Amino acid sequence: MPLVAARLYPSRSRIGVEPMRQIASTWSAAVVGVSALPVEVEVDAGGGKENFVVVGLADTAVKESRQRVKAAIWNSGYSCPEGFITASLAPADLKKAGPCFDLPIALGLLACSGQISKDNLAEWMVVGELALDGAVRSVRGVLAISLLARDRRVRGLIVPVLNAAEASAVEGVKVVPVRDLREAAEVIDGKAVDIPIVVKKLANGQIPRAENPLGVDFSEVKGQEAVKRALEIAAAGNHNVLMIGPPGSGKSMLAKRLPGILPQMTLEESFETTRIHSVAGLLRAEDSLVRERPFRSPHHTISDIGLIGGSAHPSPGEVSLAHHGVLFLDELPEFKRSALEVLRQPLEDGQVTISRASGTMTFPARFMFIGAMNPSPRGNFEGRPNGQASRRYLNKISGPLLDRIDLHLEVPAMKHEELLSEEPGESSAVIQKRVERARELQRKRFGPNSSTHANAQMGPRELRKRVPMDREAKALLSSAMTDLALSARALDRILKVGRTIADLAESEKVLLDHLAEAIQYRTLDRQIWG
Repeated sequence: MPLVAARLYPSRSRIGVEPMRQIASTWSAAVVGVSALPVEVEVDAGGGKENFVVVGLADTAVKESRQRVKAAIWNSGYSCPEGFITASLAPADLKKAGPCFDLPIALGLLACSGQISKDNLAEWMVVGELALDGAVRSVRGVLAISLLARDRRVRGLIVPVLNAAEASAVEGVKVVPVRDLREAAEVIDGKAVDIPIVVKKLANGQIPRAENPLGVDFSEVKGQEAVKRALEIAAAGNHNVLMIGPPGSGKSMLAKRLPGILPQMTLEESFETTRIHSVAGLLRAEDSLVRERPFRSPHHTISDIGLIGGSAHPSPGEVSLAHHGVLFLDELPEFKRSALEVLRQPLEDGQVTISRASGTMTFPARFMFIGAMNPSPRGNFEGRPNGQASRRYLNKISGPLLDRIDLHLEVPAMKHEELLSEEPGESSAVIQKRVERARELQRKRFGPNSSTHANAQMGPRELRKRVPMDREAKALLSSAMTDLALSARALDRILKVGRTIADLAESEKVLLDHLAEAIQYRTLDRQIWG
């Protein structure tokens, strides 16, 4: 789409003709969900009674820019045009939120009054919030805006200095960071502004990663070898896990070390995760991309909206902030029942759809779910629960939610001998190598053009193709479904976990031993809830 240059329009009054009214335009962007949409900022100034209006379905933060813009112009050494000023944000039917339009509106006013070039301004895309002294503050969603600027083929993108590293992660767009309004005006007039952009470079398209991102390691966990094995399987196939055990058995300790054995993020995963964190305002100024898999652990008092996302202007919730990472819910039965039930859609579809009167918005939410809970309100694990209190406590986790969790693990209390042992456990780096080998087998099996990247993401048709069953395997699964009263969804989970166990063993076929081990990870739900 060609860029619209500044224009001049005559205006008539009741008594004769007023002086020529001046209009200047530039480009900015509105962040909707995790994407950015183009917004043309038009500013009309001159003539009429002193006033300043902003039109174009703007929220309160945008309308308040009038005071910030005028103060920033005067305090930067420029003069603000007098008379009736109109700032229009087009398209008019797109909701505009946030203070990112301050800088383009201010530059439009300077162009209207002839203090900077109108023609040059129309070729740029500009975002930034203004302080009263003219300083340019950071805004959210700059990575998505930078991707839009690349696609629109504008002359360049002017961003706040604190957003420069994030914007520069996108190749093919000229990013110019500015510290204040005066520097932005000098850029428009072609004056050189040399501000270095510090970006962590990518090596061969790979995301650089620290050896120990969270400062924790599996070697610090004493005992619990069976649980470690199950978590390795979960990491290898991106499976969901529920851990049940008494307090002090190491559930939280194990969950916090899970990101350290997950595969390194790909460039595509890093871009998707960064866009979400940028929109949520969680990206640090020195980071161009999110390099580590997220680990989100919200408190059990979190609301449905906080977990799933939403509000009047929908924003990402915890499930989206955990995209391509881990969502850990400790003390699972203490969460509100409604909050747990809204997890069904993202666990099944890998995305969250939020509907409001203004429209429908979809956020990605493909994460690994880890839940931890005590077996009873008292915290003890004494086989099957006794009494109505224990039954009510355990029944807070619904059957449909359990069916969407691949591995159900019993985490027993630690023995004194294990706690006092000086023998170090297997390190996260060693386990991660086995996990990455299994993931590489899965990537080759699904192919480069497939939307499926891990065994847990397989659909029914692909599952039957990748996990063929002979007579013995069918007999074993039929017996398990009868004895454990498993659902059809639980059967699919068993087949997916069996395929992952075979991948860890580097076996092309899923053997009976692999399926038998997968079945044992489905026993807790029916023994306790059945």
